[in-house]
Amino acid sequence: MDTQRNNINPEADSVGGIRPLNDHLISQIAAGEVVERPASVVKELLENALDAGATRIDVKLEAGGVKRIIIADNGRGILADELPLALARHATSKIASLDDLENVRSLGFRGEALASIASVSQLLLTSRTADAAHASCIKPGEPAAPAAGATGTTVEVQELYYNTPARRKFLKSEATEFGHCQEVFRRITLSRPDVAFTLMHNSRVLEQHLPGAAGPRAVQILGKDFGTAHVNLNDNADSLRLAGLIGLPTSSRATAGAQYFYVNGRYVRDRLLTHAVRAAYADVLHGERHPAYVLALDIDPRLVDVNVHPSKIEVRFRDSRAVHQFVFHAITRALAKSAGQDRMQPHDQPYPAAPAQMPARTLAELAARQQTLGIRQPTAAYGEMFRTPYAQTGADAQADPQAYPQTYTQAYPQTAPQAGPQARPALPDDGDDEHPLGFALGQLHGIYILAQNRRGLVLVDMHAAHERIVYEQLKTSLDLKHVQVQPLLIPVSFQAEPRDIGIAAENQEVLATLGFDIGQLTPTTLAVRALPALLAGTTDVIGLAREVLRDLEAYGGSRLLTEHRNELLGTLACHGAVRANRRLSHDEMNGLLRQMEATERADQCNHGRPTWTTWSLADLDKLFLRGQ
Repeated sequence: MDTQRNNINPEADSVGGIRPLNDHLISQIAAGEVVERPASVVKELLENALDAGATRIDVKLEAGGVKRIIIADNGRGILADELPLALARHATSKIASLDDLENVRSLGFRGEALASIASVSQLLLTSRTADAAHASCIKPGEPAAPAAGATGTTVEVQELYYNTPARRKFLKSEATEFGHCQEVFRRITLSRPDVAFTLMHNSRVLEQHLPGAAGPRAVQILGKDFGTAHVNLNDNADSLRLAGLIGLPTSSRATAGAQYFYVNGRYVRDRLLTHAVRAAYADVLHGERHPAYVLALDIDPRLVDVNVHPSKIEVRFRDSRAVHQFVFHAITRALAKSAGQDRMQPHDQPYPAAPAQMPARTLAELAARQQTLGIRQPTAAYGEMFRTPYAQTGADAQADPQAYPQTYTQAYPQTAPQAGPQARPALPDDGDDEHPLGFALGQLHGIYILAQNRRGLVLVDMHAAHERIVYEQLKTSLDLKHVQVQPLLIPVSFQAEPRDIGIAAENQEVLATLGFDIGQLTPTTLAVRALPALLAGTTDVIGLAREVLRDLEAYGGSRLLTEHRNELLGTLACHGAVRANRRLSHDEMNGLLRQMEATERADQCNHGRPTWTTWSLADLDKLFLRGQ
């Protein structure tokens, strides 16, 4: 039997006895966990600089960080006689006992970073404390020596993986490695807006961030779209506090690259936190879009374990459910603003700002410029361009402008007196705070509502806005288990497959919960006898009934009311919302504006698109060159 084993594994006889590894090999093995690529070096050194109390950090890279990485800070520095210890494994000033490990407040604490980096590169460490006469420097395996340098620490890392060519082969192109370094730099930069950061690559300054508020730095890194479409968040409960900036759905991205979450100042990628954020956006962001945000969670260090992975990018919470619920509800509350509340300009302006100084132009010059830009009077074809997106949705293409019931105006009570059919309501002197969306002036192509507030012009997509209103009302009614039902005077019948008839019979309780009465009329037909009152104005009763039955078949009654409830309610709201080409009176338009102001999340429709935008008088003046 022993002979057979050796034949299977011929190397078994050559395996030596158990022996300890030398320190250098141990450091190289540790480097495989800590130093994955140049970006890992940048991360570890930046965290060390912040732990040292630096208020200014300069990062210089060459060849994506593979050839050289220099990180200089103005922190406390390292004593000359402690420089050899700084390069030793498991030597640190940040923890000294198990209690310190369970109450970690620093970014670094393992004491492996410098030793691991030094084992796979040519490292030079230069440091000086405030009371030292001069700086000192050290290389691995050599004694410390005097050097020139200001207070703080400078770490120079050259030729990464020069002694481990197998690891170096796995590095990507210079551009790719620099991209990873830049992303790490931005993560650290966003976490500490009170610290000045500079990033240089191949002797070029690419980013420079001065100390200041978190908002401007986040906008500088995440872009102008985020800057014009985000809200502030600041919430707390017991030992938890969540603060930061969250983007509106209008600043969503195709990828999740603009998501930054910090736990006690440490950037983390945690599935629980990501899921909580995604769930909070579920009502306003659908499809494959991803929200942008910069969020910082403060929690008692004893309630979170940051020692889960060598890279310290993963964490584990003692009470994960409580953290999930807190993050979910905090973001939900921040997003649940009624239209116009806390932000009068939620979306980016469609026109660029005019230069501060512009030479005066004659009317002829302006006319010539307008002709060059193609500005002309709208034509019938121009109007069709606005209708096209609605016509393509299918349901809107069949909309009958005269099919809405008279009860529609009851849902939108009169908000301003009218002298006659064509009269426009006057803006009350003190109505701006109470009615931030202003008062209606008219409709544009049967799709948009033009309104005026004290700041300027408001443009509302009436279908998208009404869809959000109906959706929120349906949610509230279902939560309260009080869905008002509207019986149909004449039931609407339609041909149905046997499976649809069976689904309707099996799910009568679910249909009743939703406010529907759909039953068998003949062996081959179903009849819709009642609808939710909020959907009584729909013109496509058959299409609505078919969609409900289709969802019941796909998910089943119980899952439809739990996991897929909001998707179903979104479909119902789309059917119940006012359609394109529906001519509204001023009472109806103003009623819609008032309900938007009273409805949570009314800034976006159910698919994350904006429902309204605004132009201030200053924007309009720039557009028409007034005062230039």
